[in-house]
Amino acid sequence: MMKIYFAGSIRGGRDDVNVYHQIINHLKNYGEVLTEHVGSDSLTSRGENTLNDQQIHDRDMEWIISSDIIVAEVTNPSLGVGYEIAMGLKLDKKVICLYKNHKDRQLSAMISGSVEIKIIKYSDIDSLKKSISNILK
Repeated sequence: MMKIYFAGSIRGGRDDVNVYHQIINHLKNYGEVLTEHVGSDSLTSRGENTLNDQQIHDRDMEWIISSDIIVAEVTNPSLGVGYEIAMGLKLDKKVICLYKNHKDRQLSAMISGSVEIKIIKYSDIDSLKKSISNILK
């Protein structure tokens, strides 16, 4: 079974938590999502309160190392998500970045300019799910 590391903004803002939840539920059709908690509305922008920062870092690094693929929703900029993407690339993981089209902002050139990253730009959740399915099936 494929192990999927899903990355989405936590401390950088939780505006897209409902989108994360829908993406995670869709990804479960293709494997085990190691980071289901990212889509939980009980997780706030203050992050997890049962682990300290080093414990979170070390646990998440173990998940990245054990994963087969990194899927990152990058519409809301996040230092942590950028770090997770970079670590995934360094470890030769397949990386897919999901970005909701915005007329007033652009995706970072460090993401959009990387030939190693598959980027899915989307306008609605249904088209996003279809695009994910086309890649992962």
